[in-house]
Amino acid sequence: MHGPAIGPVYAIYYPVLAAVGTPLNLVAIFILSRGKCGLSICITHYLVGMAATDLLVIVSAVILNRIGGIYFRDSWVSTTPACSLSTVLVYTARDSSVWLTVAFTFDRFVAICCLELKTRYCTVKTAAVVIAAVCVLSCLKNIPFYFTYQPLYVVNRVPWFCDIKLSYYTSPVWKAYDWLDRILTPCLPFFLILLLNVLTVRHIIAANRARRGLRGNRDSENHRDVEMENRRKSIILLFAISLSFLLLWITYVVHFLYVRIIGDSYFTGFNFNDQRFVLQESTNMLQLLSSCTNTFIYAVTQTNFREELKNAVKYPLTFVANCFKQ
Repeated sequence: MHGPAIGPVYAIYYPVLAAVGTPLNLVAIFILSRGKCGLSICITHYLVGMAATDLLVIVSAVILNRIGGIYFRDSWVSTTPACSLSTVLVYTARDSSVWLTVAFTFDRFVAICCLELKTRYCTVKTAAVVIAAVCVLSCLKNIPFYFTYQPLYVVNRVPWFCDIKLSYYTSPVWKAYDWLDRILTPCLPFFLILLLNVLTVRHIIAANRARRGLRGNRDSENHRDVEMENRRKSIILLFAISLSFLLLWITYVVHFLYVRIIGDSYFTGFNFNDQRFVLQESTNMLQLLSSCTNTFIYAVTQTNFREELKNAVKYPLTFVANCFKQ
């Protein structure tokens, strides 16, 4: 992973992102773990897993990699072993977050479109196994990145900074690994989420038509269909999370395809006057922004989550007020 761009925009953006994203994900984990949001345990498991991996993205990619690289370039975070390990952590957290979004989307696809499979797949045990498998495989897949770097220079036997080895660009094995990494994250997840949502929408439209036909004249304008209401809330949550992911990752995917098709290369230096460099850094900024949007989505789409969030905000204020009264 190339170093962070150093400029006024980036120097402000990443600290703000860390200051907002860290508490948001912690709040989401706390509220969802209480199980009082009216969501099934299976959905809650996926959402907690996604919030936890998003938090890891903020810590590893934003705080250690970006903020550390901008403000603490002469500290231990800039030594070669530290920045190599940081790269592995960044990619592991990123892949886990992305593929848990895919897993959640697939789980909701099965629940909505595959009723025969739903009872066997959409279970707490399956969710736990999938979450664990995604995290373990993401870690194993990204360990080779640790061995792609060499010191930029050595001072008093201390290796500093990470310089990508020349063999990474020339070796067929490393070239294949680089292609595999880019395809697995985010190209394949991007198109899987898009496909699953298209299939889900098509199924919903067909199911709603059939349901209205079966119910016929029994409906009145004021009659409420409880099952449809519950499904609607689940569908809104699914589509909101999926749409947020697609919008924030689309520039990254387009940039990757452009670089590969045109035969261009990624920037490793800084040139704020070059539009390609600005585009590359913009894709990184949007990609990292996706790690703190889900809490906003829960607050907008889930009434119970909003109530729990209000209670969480009120509790410390009430506690302080009671202390002053006493």
